[in-house]
Amino acid sequence: MGNPNGLSSAIMASTVNIEPQTLAQKRGLSYANTIKLLFDEILNTKQPADRVLANYFREHKKHGSKDRKVIRESLFSLFRWWGWFKTTGDHQQAPQFFAMLSTSALIEAHPWQDIAQAWHELAQSPVDYQQLQSLSVNSLTDKLALVRQQFPEVTFELTDLLPEWFWQVCPIAPELHPNLIEAMSSRPPIWGRAQGIDSQSAVKQLQALEIDASLSLYFEDAINLGTKSMNLNEISLYKEGKIEIQDLASQVIGQICAPEPWQHWWDTCSGAGGKTLQLRSLMQTATAKHNPFVGSIVSSDIRAHALEELSKRAQRAKFDGISIARWRSDALPVDANHFDGVLVDAPCSCTGTWRRNPDMRWLDSLDAVTDKATLQLDILSRSSKAVKQGGSLVYATCSLSPVENEQVVSAFLQQHPEFSLVPIRHPFTGEQTEMLTVWPFEANTDGMFVARMQRNH
Repeated sequence: MGNPNGLSSAIMASTVNIEPQTLAQKRGLSYANTIKLLFDEILNTKQPADRVLANYFREHKKHGSKDRKVIRESLFSLFRWWGWFKTTGDHQQAPQFFAMLSTSALIEAHPWQDIAQAWHELAQSPVDYQQLQSLSVNSLTDKLALVRQQFPEVTFELTDLLPEWFWQVCPIAPELHPNLIEAMSSRPPIWGRAQGIDSQSAVKQLQALEIDASLSLYFEDAINLGTKSMNLNEISLYKEGKIEIQDLASQVIGQICAPEPWQHWWDTCSGAGGKTLQLRSLMQTATAKHNPFVGSIVSSDIRAHALEELSKRAQRAKFDGISIARWRSDALPVDANHFDGVLVDAPCSCTGTWRRNPDMRWLDSLDAVTDKATLQLDILSRSSKAVKQGGSLVYATCSLSPVENEQVVSAFLQQHPEFSLVPIRHPFTGEQTEMLTVWPFEANTDGMFVARMQRNH
């Protein structure tokens, strides 16, 4: 791999006295400069890492698949463990940055150990690399022990892996802190959903393509696709609309909605339509069992491009019964008092998706949580006007904070006594609750919140 254009001046300036001696060290130095360039850009611009990375690879097509994997995995690994690394010293200094790269590669047992060792050597660390490499990294406690051995002069705590402000607005019982931190510090599997095809048949076809597919314990149509990256456009089931990518926690929302095939639903903040397609698929499944499909789904969003993508996905799945009504003002884009069910998947801080986007926990601040509630309550209140008497109103976010969840629902119910909560059964634990938070450690998922209400009059 050659040096990229526009190398990070911080690393280059501080590597004047570091002369790579081996081919692995030369490659390690080149990788480090690319990763440092991207890492600094993300922290400075506060742009999402996946967007910055996609732009970089689009502009630098010389990188092969292995180079892209080393760069991508190393970059996200740095953010995953940044809560520890940021306390170890000045990461603008080359030895410090090399130490961070080598340590994160050891923590996550990356296969490019020759490069990881080269980073360790370039860091001029006095710690024996083979000794670090021999340490177990199975549990979060193991990883903490490895970091402490690499940086013996620094004090680390498990809770450092999530920003301090997170604990202020996303409270959870202290005894569950290790479970949450371990989940948030690990890569979740890719979850899919079968639609218009038997899930067992889909799994067999995926396994024949050497994809680590397996059935879910909780939903008949959910499929665990493992953690390996894949090119969806090369998978015929995906191209035919027979599987969609949707996290298991997100699938909980559609299951709570439980649409009947004769009902009319409105997905108020549909985005590119993941939950719209799930609702339609659930209607189709129920249709096959007993009832004819005469219902419909209307999908709305303020973003035209998202609705265009939804239309493409619906066409790919050969789904009818879905129509588009874009939000163009504060006025309802649909008829009032019309729908059997209204889903409000509100914009939020997305703290529940931090497993997939580890950079966001360090790019966002407390405001990401506290500045959304007014908007969320407004959207929920306006959307509720479309629910007919006896109909359902479902409020959901991918946030873990009561500020965006329980508090918004409670404020809504206080202002709208015609609605009342409907008890929910937790799909993973079986417990009954009035408002449900899905924690990432409960079923190897993202985090999600959902509450279901009914309009009584």
